[in-house]
Amino acid sequence: MTGLAIFPFIFTKNKIRSKTLINHELIHHRQQIELFILPFYIFYLLDYLIKLVKYKNKHKAYMNICFEKEAYANDQNLNYLKNRPFWGFLKYI
Repeated sequence: MTGLAIFPFIFTKNKIRSKTLINHELIHHRQQIELFILPFYIFYLLDYLIKLVKYKNKHKAYMNICFEKEAYANDQNLNYLKNRPFWGFLKYI
């Protein structure tokens, strides 16, 4: 983990923050807002636990969380949030 989005904050491991990292975390902010913050964390944890049972591998489970899949797929597109559909993470379930 190099970054963590807990609305309205973004925490990073290093002082140097790439635009891609910030965009990735801002995508999580948008997801959190759409799900009214607390439900986001509940769904995130449930999705992780389901994927952990499925893959039996922590990293693979993390990388297959629908919220992470959306963020990683689009973090290099710095215009993504301008055109992102509402509940865009559903595409990655």
